[in-house]
Amino acid sequence: MKVNELASKLGYEILTREHNDADIKDGYTSDLLSDVMGNASEESILITIQGHKNTLAVASQLDFPAVLICNNRTAALDMLETAEKLKIAVLRTKDNQFVSSYKVYCEIKG
Repeated sequence: MKVNELASKLGYEILTREHNDADIKDGYTSDLLSDVMGNASEESILITIQGHKNTLAVASQLDFPAVLICNNRTAALDMLETAEKLKIAVLRTKDNQFVSSYKVYCEIKG
């Protein structure tokens, strides 16, 4: 599923201007970046509350097309600038991680 399709279906706000048509094949929920590095599969959407650019360093190493920030937290300006450079979409939702994980799973895995 494409990033922009997922965002549209679930009502997520897209915080980045470009790179919103990449494919998402899986998802992973964690705030502990070392956990993400050790356990997430490539081409996943990272579901987190971490709105800083270190999140993108991990996402880029695993070829994540997108990061979803939960609880309506803000994304730092340097995170959004870095996301554009790394071609990673950043989305935001008011939902918590539990609800977001369920919704994303249902859309991707159907």
